[in-house]
Amino acid sequence: MKIEKPLYFIQQVSEITGLSKLVIRKWEERYQIVIPNRLENGYRVYTEEDVNKILAVKGLTDQGYSVKQAASFINKIETKPEPTPEPTPVTPDGQMKSLPQASNEYVNELIKEGANCHEAGMNYIFQRAYHEKGLEYFIHSVALPFLFEIGKRWETGEWEEYQEAGASMALRDFLIGLRRNFIVRKEAPTLLGACLPYEKHEIPVMLILLKAMVKGWKTVLIGASPAQGSIENTVQKLLPDRVILSATTTTPFEEDPNALLRLDQFAGTCKKTDFYLGGPGAVEYMSKMKINLEFITLSQSLNHILEIK
Repeated sequence: MKIEKPLYFIQQVSEITGLSKLVIRKWEERYQIVIPNRLENGYRVYTEEDVNKILAVKGLTDQGYSVKQAASFINKIETKPEPTPEPTPVTPDGQMKSLPQASNEYVNELIKEGANCHEAGMNYIFQRAYHEKGLEYFIHSVALPFLFEIGKRWETGEWEEYQEAGASMALRDFLIGLRRNFIVRKEAPTLLGACLPYEKHEIPVMLILLKAMVKGWKTVLIGASPAQGSIENTVQKLLPDRVILSATTTTPFEEDPNALLRLDQFAGTCKKTDFYLGGPGAVEYMSKMKINLEFITLSQSLNHILEIK
């Protein structure tokens, strides 16, 4: 069955872009950046292309261009033939496309607050980055780089375990709040995200689900290190359109080498659900071991997984 592309209300566009509803309306009226359709009740609805165009204009204004200059530039680009796209780079987690992740003020400030286990300070920076730059920027240029820095500092011994745990928990709690307040359509397709049993790193899955929600998915998260039965029972109850199983480390495969094969057999019984496996631990393990999965697809990119058919 063909599912319509997602539409966004102005409140959702505001949350995604970090722009107020008033600013979005003014950009529409003064510069015709986008011309949203209206429902019978008069509410504006925006396509994904509209949202991306607003984000593009916002990105140029952040670089010093006036709104008028940015809108004119974007409109000129849209009238030209599309160039051949470059290959999408992949981040170390093997899951999400990467934007430039050079050190920025948000990440630098988060590292300082994290080193001191200052939860309120980290939460303030998360909120400021999200509201000033929007969700796409927050995911790719704040959350992912900060998560990488947390892991690096813990592995090198620069941070103690309590610092790593405190910073990770602060990011996790903020992401929970974002997901809870994100509104999606009731008829949206469902994506279930789950760590593999014994995998304790759930933040990468949370970031994937946020990305999916922007794309129009309704998402469900199963917490860290779930029992295999919990994954299977949730799938049987919710009947999601797709399932993403994540392994950031190789621990799940070392603790239970046969768990993946059992999950693959279970996936074969779910005729209407597509199963995917991702994460650096999964990629590393599958590259070393000669395992043929019949019903679960190993993926290093979210692009095709999040496409709504």
